[in-house]
Amino acid sequence: MNSFGLKLTYIGGPTALIDFAGVRLLTDPTFDPAPAEYPSGAAILRKLMSPALTPDQLGHVDYVLLSHDHHHDNLDHKGREFLSQATKVFTTTEGAQRLGNNSVGLKPWQHAEVKTGARTLRVVATPARHGPANMDRGPVLGFVFFFADAPNQAVYFSGDTVWFEGVQEVAQRFPIKAAILNLGAARVAEVGPFHLTMTAEEAVLTARAFSTAPIVPLHFEGWAHFSEGREKIAETFSSAKMQERLHWLQPGKGVAINL
Repeated sequence: MNSFGLKLTYIGGPTALIDFAGVRLLTDPTFDPAPAEYPSGAAILRKLMSPALTPDQLGHVDYVLLSHDHHHDNLDHKGREFLSQATKVFTTTEGAQRLGNNSVGLKPWQHAEVKTGARTLRVVATPARHGPANMDRGPVLGFVFFFADAPNQAVYFSGDTVWFEGVQEVAQRFPIKAAILNLGAARVAEVGPFHLTMTAEEAVLTARAFSTAPIVPLHFEGWAHFSEGREKIAETFSSAKMQERLHWLQPGKGVAINL
Protein backbone atom coordinates (compact mmCIF):
# COMPACT_ATOMS: atom_id res chain seq x y z
CA MET A 1 0.00 0.00 0.00
CA ASN A 2 1.55 3.34 -1.04
CA SER A 3 1.39 6.52 1.04
CA PHE A 4 -2.18 7.08 -0.14
CA GLY A 5 -3.15 3.43 -0.11
CA LEU A 6 -6.68 2.32 0.67
CA LYS A 7 -7.61 -1.08 2.03
CA LEU A 8 -11.21 -2.04 2.83
CA THR A 9 -12.40 -4.97 4.93
CA TYR A 10 -16.11 -5.78 4.68
CA ILE A 11 -17.75 -6.68 7.99
CA GLY A 12 -21.41 -6.66 6.96
CA GLY A 13 -24.27 -4.32 6.07
CA PRO A 14 -22.91 -0.74 6.15
CA THR A 15 -19.87 -1.70 8.20
CA ALA A 16 -16.40 -1.71 6.68
CA LEU A 17 -12.95 -1.19 8.13
CA ILE A 18 -10.99 1.37 6.14
CA ASP A 19 -7.20 1.44 6.35
CA PHE A 20 -6.24 4.78 4.83
CA ALA A 21 -2.46 5.06 4.78
CA GLY A 22 -2.30 3.53 8.24
CA VAL A 23 -5.30 5.34 9.75
CA ARG A 24 -8.10 2.91 10.66
CA LEU A 25 -11.66 4.14 10.19
CA LEU A 26 -14.90 2.22 10.62
CA THR A 27 -18.19 2.98 8.86
CA ASP A 28 -21.60 2.61 10.57
CA PRO A 29 -20.85 -0.10 13.19
CA THR A 30 -23.19 -3.12 13.21
CA PHE A 31 -21.95 -6.16 15.15
CA ASP A 32 -25.10 -7.92 16.42
CA PRO A 33 -25.44 -11.57 15.36
CA ALA A 34 -28.30 -12.58 13.05
CA PRO A 35 -31.16 -13.21 13.06
CA ALA A 36 -32.31 -10.12 14.90
CA GLU A 37 -35.32 -7.82 14.83
CA TYR A 38 -35.50 -4.13 15.67
CA PRO A 39 -38.76 -2.17 16.09
CA SER A 40 -38.59 1.10 14.15
CA GLY A 41 -41.80 3.04 14.49
CA ALA A 42 -44.52 0.98 12.81
CA ALA A 43 -41.94 -1.19 11.08
CA ILE A 44 -39.63 -3.99 12.19
CA LEU A 45 -36.15 -4.10 10.66
CA ARG A 46 -34.86 -7.66 10.25
CA LYS A 47 -31.18 -8.51 10.19
CA LEU A 48 -30.39 -11.63 8.16
CA MET A 49 -26.57 -11.91 8.21
CA SER A 50 -24.09 -11.94 11.06
CA PRO A 51 -20.94 -9.80 10.86
CA ALA A 52 -17.87 -11.35 9.30
CA LEU A 53 -15.70 -10.06 12.17
CA THR A 54 -16.41 -9.42 15.83
CA PRO A 55 -15.15 -6.29 17.62
CA ASP A 56 -12.46 -8.39 19.31
CA GLN A 57 -11.23 -9.62 15.92
CA LEU A 58 -11.30 -6.12 14.49
CA GLY A 59 -8.73 -4.62 16.82
CA HIS A 60 -8.16 -0.93 17.41
CA VAL A 61 -10.08 1.64 15.36
CA ASP A 62 -8.96 5.27 15.26
CA TYR A 63 -12.17 6.91 14.06
CA VAL A 64 -15.78 5.96 13.36
CA LEU A 65 -17.73 7.53 10.50
CA LEU A 66 -21.32 7.22 11.73
CA SER A 67 -23.80 8.46 9.14
CA HIS A 68 -26.62 8.45 11.71
CA ASP A 69 -27.30 6.88 15.07
CA HIS A 70 -31.08 6.48 15.01
CA HIS A 71 -31.56 3.48 12.67
CA HIS A 72 -30.52 0.03 13.88
CA ASP A 73 -29.24 -1.10 10.50
CA ASN A 74 -26.56 1.60 10.78
CA LEU A 75 -25.87 1.34 14.50
CA ASP A 76 -27.06 -1.77 16.32
CA HIS A 77 -26.63 -2.71 19.98
CA LYS A 78 -23.11 -4.13 19.82
CA GLY A 79 -22.14 -1.40 17.39
CA ARG A 80 -23.21 1.19 19.94
CA GLU A 81 -21.13 -0.58 22.60
CA PHE A 82 -18.14 -0.48 20.27
CA LEU A 83 -18.14 3.32 19.87
CA SER A 84 -16.26 3.91 23.12
CA GLN A 85 -13.29 1.96 21.76
CA ALA A 86 -12.60 4.49 19.01
CA THR A 87 -10.63 7.67 19.54
CA LYS A 88 -13.43 9.78 18.03
CA VAL A 89 -16.85 9.18 16.46
CA PHE A 90 -17.82 11.63 13.72
CA THR A 91 -21.58 11.91 13.25
CA THR A 92 -24.50 14.35 13.03
CA THR A 93 -24.79 17.11 15.62
CA GLU A 94 -28.03 15.57 16.86
CA GLY A 95 -26.40 12.15 17.11
CA ALA A 96 -23.43 13.57 19.00
CA GLN A 97 -25.79 15.14 21.53
CA ARG A 98 -27.44 11.76 22.10
CA LEU A 99 -24.22 9.76 22.17
CA GLY A 100 -21.96 12.16 24.08
CA ASN A 101 -18.55 10.87 25.20
CA ASN A 102 -16.10 10.75 22.27
CA SER A 103 -18.56 11.79 19.56
CA VAL A 104 -18.03 14.88 17.40
CA GLY A 105 -21.08 16.45 15.76
CA LEU A 106 -20.81 17.94 12.28
CA LYS A 107 -23.24 19.63 9.92
CA PRO A 108 -22.97 19.30 6.12
CA TRP A 109 -19.75 20.85 4.79
CA GLN A 110 -18.28 21.29 8.26
CA HIS A 111 -14.99 19.52 8.88
CA ALA A 112 -12.80 18.29 11.69
CA GLU A 113 -9.04 17.75 11.69
CA VAL A 114 -7.11 15.19 13.68
CA LYS A 115 -3.37 14.64 13.92
CA THR A 116 -2.18 11.22 12.80
CA GLY A 117 1.52 11.11 13.45
CA ALA A 118 3.17 13.77 11.31
CA ARG A 119 0.06 14.26 9.15
CA THR A 120 -3.38 15.78 9.59
CA LEU A 121 -6.51 13.92 8.54
CA ARG A 122 -9.43 16.10 7.52
CA VAL A 123 -12.95 14.65 7.80
CA VAL A 124 -15.65 16.62 5.98
CA ALA A 125 -19.36 15.99 6.59
CA THR A 126 -21.37 15.84 3.36
CA PRO A 127 -25.12 16.14 2.70
CA ALA A 128 -27.28 13.03 2.59
CA ARG A 129 -31.00 12.57 1.94
CA HIS A 130 -32.44 9.35 3.34
CA GLY A 131 -35.45 9.08 1.01
CA PRO A 132 -37.83 11.46 -0.81
CA ALA A 133 -37.28 15.20 -0.54
CA ASN A 134 -40.53 15.76 1.36
CA MET A 135 -39.85 13.13 4.04
CA ASP A 136 -38.03 13.70 7.31
CA ARG A 137 -36.06 10.56 8.19
CA GLY A 138 -33.89 12.40 10.65
CA PRO A 139 -30.46 13.92 9.93
CA VAL A 140 -27.97 11.78 8.02
CA LEU A 141 -24.46 12.52 6.77
CA GLY A 142 -21.92 11.19 4.35
CA PHE A 143 -18.20 11.88 4.71
CA VAL A 144 -15.19 12.82 2.61
CA PHE A 145 -11.76 12.30 4.15
CA PHE A 146 -8.23 13.08 3.02
CA PHE A 147 -4.90 14.22 4.40
CA ALA A 148 -4.48 17.98 4.56
CA ASP A 149 -1.21 17.74 2.63
CA ALA A 150 -2.85 15.68 -0.12
CA PRO A 151 -6.37 17.04 -0.79
CA ASN A 152 -6.37 15.48 -4.26
CA GLN A 153 -6.53 11.99 -2.70
CA ALA A 154 -10.04 12.12 -1.23
CA VAL A 155 -12.32 9.18 -0.35
CA TYR A 156 -16.11 9.41 -0.10
CA PHE A 157 -18.45 7.36 2.11
CA SER A 158 -22.04 8.15 1.14
CA GLY A 159 -23.90 7.02 4.25
CA ASP A 160 -27.59 6.28 3.69
CA THR A 161 -28.68 8.58 0.88
CA VAL A 162 -30.42 8.66 -2.46
CA TRP A 163 -28.95 10.43 -5.46
CA PHE A 164 -29.69 14.14 -5.21
CA GLU A 165 -27.98 17.48 -5.73
CA GLY A 166 -26.03 17.15 -2.47
CA VAL A 167 -24.19 14.08 -3.76
CA GLN A 168 -23.49 15.83 -7.05
CA GLU A 169 -22.04 18.76 -5.13
CA VAL A 170 -19.60 16.41 -3.40
CA ALA A 171 -18.24 15.54 -6.84
CA GLN A 172 -17.96 19.24 -7.71
CA ARG A 173 -16.13 20.15 -4.49
CA PHE A 174 -13.70 17.27 -4.09
CA PRO A 175 -11.44 15.17 -6.36
CA ILE A 176 -12.88 11.85 -5.20
CA LYS A 177 -10.51 8.94 -5.85
CA ALA A 178 -12.76 6.19 -4.40
CA ALA A 179 -16.48 6.19 -3.56
CA ILE A 180 -17.98 3.82 -0.98
CA LEU A 181 -21.73 3.80 -1.59
CA ASN A 182 -24.57 2.49 0.59
CA LEU A 183 -26.86 0.94 -2.01
CA GLY A 184 -29.62 -1.70 -1.85
CA ALA A 185 -32.61 0.55 -2.67
CA ALA A 186 -33.97 0.07 0.85
CA ARG A 187 -37.76 -0.07 1.01
CA VAL A 188 -39.89 -0.28 4.16
CA ALA A 189 -43.57 -0.94 3.40
CA GLU A 190 -44.76 0.86 6.52
CA VAL A 191 -42.93 4.00 5.38
CA GLY A 192 -44.06 3.89 1.74
CA PRO A 193 -43.21 2.39 -1.66
CA PHE A 194 -40.23 4.62 -2.40
CA HIS A 195 -36.57 3.75 -1.98
CA LEU A 196 -34.68 5.18 1.00
CA THR A 197 -31.14 4.48 -0.20
CA MET A 198 -29.53 4.51 -3.63
CA THR A 199 -30.82 2.29 -6.39
CA ALA A 200 -28.37 0.70 -8.80
CA GLU A 201 -29.39 3.27 -11.42
CA GLU A 202 -28.60 6.06 -8.97
CA ALA A 203 -25.25 4.44 -8.26
CA VAL A 204 -24.49 4.68 -11.98
CA LEU A 205 -25.36 8.39 -11.87
CA THR A 206 -23.02 8.77 -8.92
CA ALA A 207 -20.27 6.89 -10.74
CA ARG A 208 -20.65 9.26 -13.69
CA ALA A 209 -20.35 12.24 -11.35
CA PHE A 210 -17.19 10.75 -9.80
CA SER A 211 -15.93 10.05 -13.28
CA THR A 212 -12.77 8.03 -12.54
CA ALA A 213 -13.31 6.80 -8.98
CA PRO A 214 -13.63 3.09 -8.18
CA ILE A 215 -17.12 2.38 -6.85
CA VAL A 216 -17.34 0.16 -3.77
CA PRO A 217 -20.88 -1.12 -3.02
CA LEU A 218 -21.84 -1.38 0.64
CA HIS A 219 -25.06 -1.97 2.62
CA PHE A 220 -26.96 -3.87 -0.09
CA GLU A 221 -27.37 -7.22 1.69
CA GLY A 222 -27.94 -8.73 5.10
CA TRP A 223 -31.21 -6.93 5.88
CA ALA A 224 -34.74 -7.79 4.77
CA HIS A 225 -35.59 -4.27 3.59
CA PHE A 226 -33.17 -4.22 0.65
CA SER A 227 -34.90 -4.49 -2.73
CA GLU A 228 -31.75 -4.65 -4.90
CA GLY A 229 -28.77 -6.92 -4.30
CA ARG A 230 -25.43 -7.66 -5.90
CA GLU A 231 -26.94 -9.17 -9.05
CA LYS A 232 -29.02 -6.07 -9.81
CA ILE A 233 -26.11 -3.72 -9.12
CA ALA A 234 -23.76 -5.72 -11.36
CA GLU A 235 -26.36 -5.97 -14.13
CA THR A 236 -27.06 -2.24 -14.07
CA PHE A 237 -23.39 -1.28 -14.21
CA SER A 238 -22.85 -3.79 -17.00
CA SER A 239 -25.72 -2.29 -19.00
CA ALA A 240 -24.12 1.12 -18.56
CA LYS A 241 -20.77 -0.36 -19.69
CA MET A 242 -19.25 0.61 -16.35
CA GLN A 243 -18.79 -2.83 -14.79
CA GLU A 244 -15.03 -2.29 -14.50
CA ARG A 245 -15.70 0.54 -12.06
CA LEU A 246 -17.19 -1.81 -9.46
CA HIS A 247 -14.94 -3.16 -6.70
CA TRP A 248 -16.65 -5.84 -4.61
CA LEU A 249 -15.56 -6.54 -1.07
CA GLN A 250 -15.16 -10.00 0.44
CA PRO A 251 -16.51 -10.62 3.96
CA GLY A 252 -13.71 -10.50 6.49
CA LYS A 253 -10.95 -10.03 3.90
CA GLY A 254 -9.01 -6.91 3.09
CA VAL A 255 -9.27 -5.59 -0.47
CA ALA A 256 -6.77 -2.99 -1.72
CA ILE A 257 -8.07 -0.12 -3.85
CA ASN A 258 -5.59 1.85 -5.92
CA LEU A 259 -6.02 5.61 -5.66
